[in-house]
Amino acid sequence: MGLKQKDKFRADAVRIAPTSGLTRKQAASDLGVGLSTLNKWVTAHRDTEVVSDQDLDLTRENERLRRENRLLKEERASS
Repeated sequence: MGLKQKDKFRADAVRIAPTSGLTRKQAASDLGVGLSTLNKWVTAHRDTEVVSDQDLDLTRENERLRRENRLLKEERASS
């Protein structure tokens, strides 16, 4: 893998880690990197714009929908 490919992979991993809905450990496993490696990458890119505001908005919306879905399932199960 060339340097540009590695940089793109790292940037994609940093973007995916907080927006995938997976735990950081699951994301690292899916990406085939160690948890500590992914954590270092995320920390190193914390102040960059690898993760856009749109990505963060989508992540928040997904989390809200997951909570709502879980509540609806619980309500249905208790009926």
